[in-house]
Amino acid sequence: MSEIVTVSGLVATTPRHLVTQDGLPITSFRMAASHRRFDRTANKWVDGETNWFTVTAFRQLAINSAGSISKGERVLVTGKLRVRDWDNGERAGTSVEVEAEALGHDLTWGTAIFTRTVLVREPDPADDSESEDESEEELVAAK
Repeated sequence: MSEIVTVSGLVATTPRHLVTQDGLPITSFRMAASHRRFDRTANKWVDGETNWFTVTAFRQLAINSAGSISKGERVLVTGKLRVRDWDNGERAGTSVEVEAEALGHDLTWGTAIFTRTVLVREPDPADDSESEDESEEELVAAK
């Protein structure tokens, strides 16, 4: 099963950031999402059941979220939902994962200041030779 979902919840674990041997950045954390509802008989808001998700971000989203998200913060996550049954011989269960496509603070609970990141791309050797030719032309034109 793979569907696009948006989940609002609490970062329940310290985000774990790593870079694979192939250079792929990955950040993951557990997220708790509870639905609140109004109980008319008690005349107050109560928490419903808590759903638990493992959230995983890749590439630039992983890098940015590792520097922005902390345990205990309220976040919104949009991404691909994956529900998998597992069995290790001794125990069995179901894991619910969200492969994040977008992630950010839930501004219902506080404020945030956005800082745009500058993407650095690897220099292309072909670009270097062109820029050297342009620099020489600029020097000749300047004389």
